[in-house]
Amino acid sequence: MSAENIPLSYKGHPLRRKGNLIYYGTMAEKYIIMLQVLSTKQQGDLAMADKVSVQLQLTDPDLKSRDRVVKKSEKDSLYAAMDVASVWLERALSGK
Repeated sequence: MSAENIPLSYKGHPLRRKGNLIYYGTMAEKYIIMLQVLSTKQQGDLAMADKVSVQLQLTDPDLKSRDRVVKKSEKDSLYAAMDVASVWLERALSGK
């Protein structure tokens, strides 16, 4: 099986990237996380995210985009953003 057939996931939920946006979760469930890399800094020859916006959103297509946002925050690294995102998504999907 090739690596292209295995979707990238984190803690059991899929990750999808489009430019500076990363979607965490699946549209088939009630909530999804949208991460947006707002700025990067160079470390050697790698660009590292140093400002990331995190939003917990409803997946209801009938809502306007601003009404979908349930929670939002800004973090100083992708690691910190993913940490918050996984907690928010798990809590939202479990109904807590």
